[in-house]
Parts: sequence; C-alpha cells; structure tokens
Amino acid sequence: MNSITKKLVSCALCIALGVLLPIAFHVIPNAGSVFLPMHIPVLICGLFCGAPYGLACGIITPFISSVMTGMPPAMMLPKMIIELGVYGLVAGLCTQYIPQKNEMTKLYMSLIIAMLAGRIVNGFVSTFILSTQGYTLSVFMTASFITCLPGIIIQLIVIPVLVRILNKSIYKQTEKVFA
Repeated sequence: MNSITKKLVSCALCIALGVLLPIAFHVIPNAGSVFLPMHIPVLICGLFCGAPYGLACGIITPFISSVMTGMPPAMMLPKMIIELGVYGLVAGLCTQYIPQKNEMTKLYMSLIIAMLAGRIVNGFVSTFILSTQGYTLSVFMTASFITCLPGIIIQLIVIPVLVRILNKSIYKQTEKVFA
C-alpha cells in the first residue's frame, strides 16, 4: 500500500475515532469538555499523517460527529471546526518543519505548539462569536486551560507515545517491503 493510501486510511480511522471516543466520554456529564476526546485523534492525525490530513480530520470530525450524535451542538460547531482544524494543521506543519532529530522531542514540541495555537485561535473565534454573551479572558482561560487540564495531561502522555508506535510500525512495514 502506498504512502498516500496509508495516510488516507489513517486519517479516516482518526475521523472515526474522533466520532466514537466522545460518545464514550459523554456517558459522564461534561466529560467531553474535561477530557477532550475529539482532540486526541485529530492531533494524532496531524502528527502522523501531516498537515493536509490533520486539517481535513480537524474539519470533518466535528462536522460528522455533530450530524450523527448532536455533539458538538450546532452553536459550538463552527468554533470546534476551526479549533480542531488548527490543531491538525499546526501539528502536521510542526512535525514537518521543526528541525529536531530526537523524535520524542519533536513530537512534544509539535504537540504543545499545536495545542497552544488551537486554543489561541479558539479564544479569538470565541471572542467574536460569544462576545455578546459575557465571554471574557477569564472564561477563556478557565475553559481552555483549567477545566480541561485532565484532557491536556492525557494528550501530553498518550499522543506522543501512540504516534511513536505508529511511526515505528510503519517503518517496520516499509523495511519488510524493501528487505
């Protein structure tokens, strides 16, 4: 299977996970905003498949999830599409352009930059969309960094490890083909 096909299949799997994971988390009230289950597959897609696939995953995932499950709600959908699109795009761009030899360092740097970029863009979008509803810097900071702290920690622990495992498995498959 060629590289583009692998990336398309991987992106599709990340989209599917991005729809299914939130369903599992939303069994517990407000768990989605605490654990950020839709963010994980989008960030993985950007880091593993690259910027165009991460962007597509970030745009498509919340849309499909909203249509199929009602999560995110229609009012939050544009904001989520933009935020997750930025996550996937920036994660892929960082992975491609950060000149770091150590894979784990590069993954962590890319992940942290993508997480910050997505949250900053989310803050700007929320300010314009929700400014008439009392959206303030305090509300943004609480929603983006405090409420979801467990989700941020999970992302920082799980995502780099999963992407490294995926990268090694692809490397081993490529090695077998050319051996």
